[in-house]
Amino acid sequence: MSGGAEKDGDRFRDPLVRVYQFTDSVLVRCPVCDGCAVVLRHPASPEYPPRFPELSGVRRRLRCRACGFFNDESPSVAVMGGPIDPFFRLPLWLQANCRGYTLWAYNVHHLDLLESYIAARLRERRAMPGSMSMLARLPVWMKSAKNRDEVLRVISRMRATLPRS
Repeated sequence: MSGGAEKDGDRFRDPLVRVYQFTDSVLVRCPVCDGCAVVLRHPASPEYPPRFPELSGVRRRLRCRACGFFNDESPSVAVMGGPIDPFFRLPLWLQANCRGYTLWAYNVHHLDLLESYIAARLRERRAMPGSMSMLARLPVWMKSAKNRDEVLRVISRMRATLPRS
């Protein structure tokens, strides 16, 4: 996802992604061992259309490499946003307190995009037909220059929790 972002030094151009585009792989806390597990689209599930995915009803698989736990489910509703996985409603692995708020990301690609955006001194927005991009919807505290260093420190700490593959 972050590959679409145009970067020129301290300049960042919004790649116009929406948060649901990061849900193909969601890192969560395993309900059995509390390790890092992943929620993926079930291998037997059909691909959804790229412009408007129907996320609810698509079969998902929760898998933990640490303890071997797995679970398949077809959620009737997918709720985007916040530090909870939209399908199994488990706490996200990538979340941390920052300036009295919760900073979160679904996966490393989501975290990379947030980091690139926050680190940029100049952030260029583009018009997105029909709605705003994920980056345009970020809360003010996260986009504020006065919080930049702290947000980047927290992102770095979150990155350090990622399991080695």
